[in-house]
Amino acid sequence: MDRKNISSGSPWEDIAGYSRAVKVDDHVSVSGTTAFGADGALVGVGDAAEQTAQILKNIAAALNEAGTGLKDVVRVRAYVVRREDMEIVARALGGIFGSIRPANTTVGAAWLADPEMLVEIEVEALIG
Repeated sequence: MDRKNISSGSPWEDIAGYSRAVKVDDHVSVSGTTAFGADGALVGVGDAAEQTAQILKNIAAALNEAGTGLKDVVRVRAYVVRREDMEIVARALGGIFGSIRPANTTVGAAWLADPEMLVEIEVEALIG
């Protein structure tokens, strides 16, 4: 088994004992990802569309480090805090995954780790 752990550098990875992504052979699992930018600040406070765009950038970076990309995603799970943002998030996902058509689950979440987080997304990809 070929395993590679991919870190985002978040202090929460050490606290909670996880990796941003884990590649095992041709399978990549990306942990729940939120809209933090490279500077560590939350992007898009109050704006679910902007947060979703940043999340997808963060996920794409993790997939790239694993040797794959958004085109290889087979499963998406999105957690949305505000009901009124569900369609906004769905349209953002559709803009990226519309022709790829991964399995998708989008659910309402009562809360996320930071009260300003509106969206969290995790994905799985198969390389090749």
